[in-house]
Amino acid sequence: MAKILNVFFCVLLSSFSVLSSAQSCNNFTFSSNQIYATCVSLPVLNSHLHWNYHPNGTVDVAFRHTGATTSQWVSWALNVDGSGMIGAQAIVAVTGSTDGAVRVYTSAIKGYATGLQESSLSFNVSNMSAERVNGDLVVYASLVLPNGRTRFNHVWQVGLVNNGVLGIHSMSRDNRNAVGEVDFITGLAKVSGGGGNVGGSRQRQKNTHGVLNAFSWGVLMPIGAMSARYLKVFNVANPAWFYIHAATQTSAYVVGVAGWATGLKLGSESTGVKYNAHRNIGIILFAFGTLQVLALLLRPKPDNKYRIYWNIYHRGLGYVVIILSVYNVYEGLGILEPEKKWKNAYTGIISSLAVITVLCEALTWFIVLKRKREEKQARSNEANGQSAMA
Repeated sequence: MAKILNVFFCVLLSSFSVLSSAQSCNNFTFSSNQIYATCVSLPVLNSHLHWNYHPNGTVDVAFRHTGATTSQWVSWALNVDGSGMIGAQAIVAVTGSTDGAVRVYTSAIKGYATGLQESSLSFNVSNMSAERVNGDLVVYASLVLPNGRTRFNHVWQVGLVNNGVLGIHSMSRDNRNAVGEVDFITGLAKVSGGGGNVGGSRQRQKNTHGVLNAFSWGVLMPIGAMSARYLKVFNVANPAWFYIHAATQTSAYVVGVAGWATGLKLGSESTGVKYNAHRNIGIILFAFGTLQVLALLLRPKPDNKYRIYWNIYHRGLGYVVIILSVYNVYEGLGILEPEKKWKNAYTGIISSLAVITVLCEALTWFIVLKRKREEKQARSNEANGQSAMA
């Protein structure tokens, strides 16, 4: 049985490792049901770029910032002749503080002192608009790409608005790194400095967070609980079942804490973006998981009169952790928005574990009831034998 579990762990790990390639922009639904052929999740500032390129040298773009508040401005820009902010040709969206309407305009950024003043761009822009969709601020525009080119440096930013006045954006690491390169024909998007495909550092952090938590809290924890409940029914597995259970749950806790820490880091770097339910459940799971690990160290001996109460506490809290873990994995999948097949894969794994649980539960009860009958028969035979001797 232990060998089977080890093989199962390896299969599950290899299945989840490919989650890191999932994009978080593919499944977004626009209010007009507009379809864009290409999209990339930008590595910082919770932003995404969608577009359709046309052979006549025009491109329809939708720049999307997740979790934008009514006190923020957002912008996306091409830098035709250089890189970075200076010389960028920007499209800016600002939400009105009174009516909530979004104003969109263009700004050719000539220097840090000029900021995002309204001005014409060096290329034609049309069909500009913006809207809020499920908490995202989406900016639309059609561009006539200059000089027949399709590959440009681009920048994107987010800042605060105070009484209608656009403030200077933060100088945090994410804001400074909101620079990259995009090719509208090939779909290539690179982080500034040649740091690889967009969806790079930021997206890798999200994917790492998702993989670690899905595997630890969402898969390994249930398997650890199953090993404790169903292996110990076999006499040959005693006391091996305990060491398998303890090792599995401890491993799940260690990996889960790593996933929890990446989530805290993502949250601290995502100003204005809050996933309260997912975050709060994650904190509760960390606290309960810590209590469960401590419970292994503080458990009474089997013959202690308080052991029965410890068993009730440990098992009850364990089942709560498993239920919350599976629920929070689905919450995280909803936030990460990977391709649908990964959610289906996790559903398939959980469904498989549920089927195995039902079969093991039936087998456990069959073995327990059979032993009780045999013990009852043995006691009856012993009593009859003593009666005959008397």
